[in-house]
Amino acid sequence: MGIVSLQSLVKKVEDLPALPAVVRQVMELTEDPNSTARDINEVLNKDQSMTAKVLRLANSAFYGFPRRIPTVTDATIMLGFQTIRSIVMAASVSNLLSQEVEGYALLPGELWKHSQSAAISARLISREVKFPKLELAYTAALLHDIGKVILNSYLQEVYQEVMEKVEEENLSFLQAEEEILGFNHALVGSKVAEKWNLPHELVEAIAFHHSPELAKDNPKLTAIVHVSDFVCVTMGVGVGTDGFLYPISPQAMGLLGLEEGDIHRIIAQLSDLLVDQDSF
Repeated sequence: MGIVSLQSLVKKVEDLPALPAVVRQVMELTEDPNSTARDINEVLNKDQSMTAKVLRLANSAFYGFPRRIPTVTDATIMLGFQTIRSIVMAASVSNLLSQEVEGYALLPGELWKHSQSAAISARLISREVKFPKLELAYTAALLHDIGKVILNSYLQEVYQEVMEKVEEENLSFLQAEEEILGFNHALVGSKVAEKWNLPHELVEAIAFHHSPELAKDNPKLTAIVHVSDFVCVTMGVGVGTDGFLYPISPQAMGLLGLEEGDIHRIIAQLSDLLVDQDSF
């Protein structure tokens, strides 16, 4: 057993802010077939900074609209309920993921950049492999590393130890983290998603994004998150220390029917999209 007690971890997850009321309301509205774009607009207008972020993301190159989308109502009509839902989620976690995560050698903004890039990549991969739930894949990839925010302070204390294990025993960062702390960031991240009452398949995708072959509920979703993470690590986007020894799972590639050439093509598409700072 590592240095982190389950109690202290659970406490840290409990202390994490709940999803803002606005986000919870938008999630409920997007599930309700009777709600309208105006209803979503009304809820979001209660939070001006959230509205501004949502509109910036909606107008980023990623969504590719030829003209500016001026209001949340327009964005909801043009992009659809599911997309607005994932944009609102991204806007709400951007601050949490933008803080410095010293335990993983991530400067301010780097974890956010990595998370949002993985989310964009997950949407591209979903299109490529005809996975129908594009927005579920986007959100799962967006949140895949949220456990790092929780484990950050513990990892700062044992950072040297973890790095020595990685180098001397040729372990992946995740294995070293697990051996020394007793937990890994993927599992802790899934606890955060549970606290936020997110769908079980999304919780699973976060838990197993480094070991996608363990997923039972929605193996394809988990495989997409795994490959998206790999793509961003390969591109060097917000990598920090756990980019060392990051193998891609052949099972995940096989399950999705992807080959090396496909990965190169996705990297090229992603590079074009990441130039647009409005995505972040």
